[in-house]
Amino acid sequence: MLPAKKTSKARKRKRRSHHSLSPVNLANCPNCGYSRLPHAACENCGYVNPRVRLEIEEEEES
Repeated sequence: MLPAKKTSKARKRKRRSHHSLSPVNLANCPNCGYSRLPHAACENCGYVNPRVRLEIEEEEES
């Protein structure tokens, strides 16, 4: 079944106003200053919080 009336530009744009992407929220690691996601381990040093630190294996290039 086809629509009975044409959807106006204003109505279409009001509906799509919530479809935009929000920017990624990054925080600086308090240990090394590298950008990381909040509440996640740092990819550079493995810091999570003062009591927890993850061991990160370094990749060998050959």
